[in-house]
Amino acid sequence: MVSAEVTVNNQVGLHARPATFFIQKANEFKSSIWVEKDERRVNAKSLLGVLSLGIVKNSSITIIADGADEDDAVEALKNLISSELFE
Repeated sequence: MVSAEVTVNNQVGLHARPATFFIQKANEFKSSIWVEKDERRVNAKSLLGVLSLGIVKNSSITIIADGADEDDAVEALKNLISSELFE
């Protein structure tokens, strides 16, 4: 199991369009992936789950992956959150 804490810095947080891109990227991996915020953990491959966390600008989240490609999954999702796609 691998995890990494990241801060969401874009204006709208992880809502609607950015959440969709995040989930699409998470679904590229075989590992089980979760997003954790304020001690609530949801499936990173579920749009409703991710949206239910209410991730806004400057939120700190933890990405957790467990499986064959867990390192790649966490790294790819960290990079996606810090990319211009989220601006």
